[in-house]
Amino acid sequence: MSSRPRKDLLQIEDLSRAEIEEVLAAAQPFKDLFKRSVKKVPTLQGKTVLSLFYEPSTRTSSSFEVAAKRLSADVTSLDVGSSSVTKGETVLDTVDTLQAMRADYIIIRHKQAGIPNLVARHTRASVINAGDGFHAHPTQALLDASTLVDVWGSANFAGKRVLIVGDILHSRVARSTSRVVQVLGGSVGVLGPGTLVPPGRPPEITKFRDWGEAFDWKPDVVYLLRVQFERQGEQFFPSPGEYHTVYGLTSERLSRVASEGGWVMHPGPINRGVELTDAVMSYERCLVNRQVENGIATRMAVLYWLKPEIESPA
Repeated sequence: MSSRPRKDLLQIEDLSRAEIEEVLAAAQPFKDLFKRSVKKVPTLQGKTVLSLFYEPSTRTSSSFEVAAKRLSADVTSLDVGSSSVTKGETVLDTVDTLQAMRADYIIIRHKQAGIPNLVARHTRASVINAGDGFHAHPTQALLDASTLVDVWGSANFAGKRVLIVGDILHSRVARSTSRVVQVLGGSVGVLGPGTLVPPGRPPEITKFRDWGEAFDWKPDVVYLLRVQFERQGEQFFPSPGEYHTVYGLTSERLSRVASEGGWVMHPGPINRGVELTDAVMSYERCLVNRQVENGIATRMAVLYWLKPEIESPA
């Protein structure tokens, strides 16, 4: 473990390569734990995890809850819809009120970028960003990296290429996952409608105009992003059907991916018939379900990593 551990996990950009590799290494014993008949360890016994989700979430919130409970932590989830937030209470007011619970961790998702950073500055608890606006989703990026370590056998991504397809503009996943791939030595390319790929991308990220150009780049992974209709205040493309035809992973494109031994990823939830055709989910190199499994192990590792005084689970 690092001799100078971090208090919080707010964005991938804060982490060095060594720290990312520490978290990925820490996740492995927790993956092995799932194979046992008893999948619970006392690592966080006596610790309190407070979950604050100001946006709807199923995968991330349930993954964190399962992760914390498997580490024997006490978990409290605030139902924002029935809390004083609906009466105008600010995030910091809520945190101040809940400080009396002496939470060891606060896991927060908010539609406004920067809120987890604000909370981290006002609490002694370890704050984990579970997604803030279009800004960052660090644990998604770490679980994606962990999944790629599984299939590539190493956290050295040198020579590997990851193509991210879709709604780059509204995607905190695209920002965080592209960063972690690059830090680990891999290359990133993006493909999507011009309206959904923001200008001024970093020069080290290759932008493609169509699938033909993208396939010529020989990606090892095609990472499909969910089209976030709920975040789009205007129409960014003619229709979901048109999007699927031009940018989706159709049956024909899946055959091309399969012929070159490519892997397919998606952070979920999936819009079938938009980002991908149904056949993708039965493709032998589709990693979507493994991403879900690794989400629990990786979030267990993050909780463990932020508390270095806790004994190793191994």
